[in-house]
Amino acid sequence: MERGNGGGAKAVVGEQYCEDRERELTVRKTSLFFPGDGFVAYDHDSGDLVFRVDNYDRGPSLTDELVLMDPAGASILTLLRKWPSLHNRWEGYLGERAEGQKPRFTVRRSSIFGGDRAGVSVEVHGGDGDDAQTTMYRVDGSFAARCCQVLHEGNREEEELVAEVKRKVDAVAQVVLGRDVFCLCLSPSADAAFVMGLVLVLDRISGDDDVGAAVDPAAVAPADVLEEHDGGSNGGGVHD
Repeated sequence: MERGNGGGAKAVVGEQYCEDRERELTVRKTSLFFPGDGFVAYDHDSGDLVFRVDNYDRGPSLTDELVLMDPAGASILTLLRKWPSLHNRWEGYLGERAEGQKPRFTVRRSSIFGGDRAGVSVEVHGGDGDDAQTTMYRVDGSFAARCCQVLHEGNREEEELVAEVKRKVDAVAQVVLGRDVFCLCLSPSADAAFVMGLVLVLDRISGDDDVGAAVDPAAVAPADVLEEHDGGSNGGGVHD
């Protein structure tokens, strides 16, 4: 099956997060003790902070809701877990979620069996009009092993690779870094905010289930290690 190089996937969160070139983000967990507790994402080329997630609360809201922010702390996406859900279902809302707001996309495990490698399906909702169309994406591979792909399901003959998660290597020492630092490789026109939102959900769905798995060479992306930046650290029924 062929995998295209652009043109099918559209902006999900906003055109300002799409660029006509391949990009690489270095994503780092800011806490190693709680899954989804915090993330920062830097542009690999410039070192600029692109996204951040700060969750210092240890209460129930940490389990149910995540907020993706820009470097200034403005909300880009609110990710809400639906309870109870056999398929570990999450919904993504643009900006700060308001009462009665409809989700922009829905993320769920493809199966209740199979753990992290069972696959994840993503449904992007087109809007309220009669001609509104639903766009489907899926995640193949294992996020816990930092080896997975985000694919846009255009049609049966062709799929489009939108993004890849890979292990990161210190280019000088040639050492594979831990899972708290990894590469997010974006195809041209990929919506970086949408893909980063998926990363947050995948982290909550899979955690470190495969922590004992061996490193797959295909999952490694050689790259220099970015230095840490001081800036940007401011602070029912069962669903399918």
